[in-house]
Amino acid sequence: MDSKTPVENLYSIEPALSSSSRRSNFSARSKSLGGSSIREVNFSDVGPKPVRYGSQGAESDTYSMSQKEINDEDARLVHINDPVNTNERFKFAGNSIRTAKYSILTFVPRNLFEQFHRVAYIYFLVIAVLNQLPQLAVFGRTASILPLAFVLLVTAVKDAYEDYRRHRADRIENNRLALVLVNNEFQQKKWKNIQVGEIIKIQANETIPCDMVLLSTSEPTGVAYVQTINLDGESNLKTRYAKQETLQKIPEEENVSGLIKCEKPNRNIYGFQANMEVDGKRVSLGPSNIILRGCELKNTTWAVGVAVYAGSETKAMLNNSGAPSKRSRLETHMNLEIIFLSLFLVALCTVVSVCAAVWLRRHRDELDYLPFYRRKDFSEDEEKNYNYHGWGLEIFFTFLMSVIVFQIMIPISLYISMELVRVGQAYFMIRDAEMYDESSNTRFQCRALNINEDLGQIKYVFSDKTGTLTENKMEFQCASIWGVDYNGGKATSQDQNDGYFVQADGQVLRPKMVVKTDPELLQFVRNGKETKEGSYVHDFFLALAACNTIVPIIVDTPDPTLKLIDYQGESPDEQALVYAAAAYGFMLIERTSGHIVIDIQGERKR
Repeated sequence: MDSKTPVENLYSIEPALSSSSRRSNFSARSKSLGGSSIREVNFSDVGPKPVRYGSQGAESDTYSMSQKEINDEDARLVHINDPVNTNERFKFAGNSIRTAKYSILTFVPRNLFEQFHRVAYIYFLVIAVLNQLPQLAVFGRTASILPLAFVLLVTAVKDAYEDYRRHRADRIENNRLALVLVNNEFQQKKWKNIQVGEIIKIQANETIPCDMVLLSTSEPTGVAYVQTINLDGESNLKTRYAKQETLQKIPEEENVSGLIKCEKPNRNIYGFQANMEVDGKRVSLGPSNIILRGCELKNTTWAVGVAVYAGSETKAMLNNSGAPSKRSRLETHMNLEIIFLSLFLVALCTVVSVCAAVWLRRHRDELDYLPFYRRKDFSEDEEKNYNYHGWGLEIFFTFLMSVIVFQIMIPISLYISMELVRVGQAYFMIRDAEMYDESSNTRFQCRALNINEDLGQIKYVFSDKTGTLTENKMEFQCASIWGVDYNGGKATSQDQNDGYFVQADGQVLRPKMVVKTDPELLQFVRNGKETKEGSYVHDFFLALAACNTIVPIIVDTPDPTLKLIDYQGESPDEQALVYAAAAYGFMLIERTSGHIVIDIQGERKR
């Protein structure tokens, strides 16, 4: 069952073994643990292979790429806890990032270059230049420049404000604090000052400041759970592992040293090839041993790692192509329309020039005395021509003057109106109460005013999988067990106070999420294995509770006597199935690298 399954899909598991053969594969013995009776069950031949933790978790075929030899020319050498020696031969990039588009020196030329990608601006610039020539001046020289200057200024102010927000976000990001090992003690250090080779400690729910190889975690098995939503959009937790060779090392108490030989920075966020030499041993590293910048540490108290890529060399920044110059479909269409109108304008001015040439040829003998033309100047003793440059130049100047006269065919006020409308649209979208997200306490943000109108021109929505639309919120609806469909529209939603719960040490444990239950299935579960159908149902829910990678997290509530169990894992399908098993009395209580504890109708089994 993968994450592409719709929310309303039917979860169905058909048992492949008879009840007698399954029971013959179990051996049970009673055991007392923690003051409560726990029955230990050993699964010998059935069920999936046990989950591998620590260094063994990276030895699957998926990560076999990491075990290949890395050429010295293509390798980066990182000395653990020794940034000076690491950066001695090659000065690696610092951890400071920059996502802004402009600087103080490059703003004016680069912004003008981007603005003149609009064909209309080039057209208005040509008109303004032509109007500066004395022979062609139709309007005032200043009046011809002001409209274009105003449009360029308004757009430049808007772009400057957007880029200022990027600079501000970069400054906030670079000045965030992280715990870095300095003189055998973790001290707070700004992200921008972190160097490759330094050992960093990350607390729960903190963001990873750089790409780092895991050395140890708070879990005895070396597992760490990270959320990669900032990298690939997946909200499910991913598991990363620390090697057993470094798991027991405490940086504050002993000098942790070693050498990591890894590949050069690249954009592949799903691949990592390296090996590590520590205590005279050489171990391979793969994608499961590195946590990337932008990920968040979840359900793990702390994790310690060594920085291998920093700043612009991290995989997240290598995949960041910078702030692009976005143009809407409307603006692209307008550029084509401007080109067509320009061609029509050239044709119209050509017609005017041809007509002027015919008129000049026809009245060539009268040009000295015609009103409003008078080629001869009789004010001085010597007769001379003035305001006349010859027949060919007169035709050419007539063409250029016609361009200035007919310039209104492409109104510059159109672009002024568009910029003002976009600002108004952004204001109303930001203030729209329907676009407020209560869970994250954030409003709608308009980061680029150039593409507002594209929101109203969407024709198709492409989705890579169903989880993108359902937010990976999977719910258990019904089940088919041994060919019997337990649905029939009889499922009822449990109230929080009526759902299944477990009492232990004076406290009540209850699943965090409420699941609809089927009365018939509940009856079979309560009857146990007394009937054939009850045995099938029992094994079905036992499989749901046991065969998964879910980690149960105990969550405190305002009521000290009530605690909730939150099931966290990589797959939302597994979460839905485990919550369903808990609703029917098969509650997963604890999971470690060696055992799991399940409460089955009040009886705990290990």
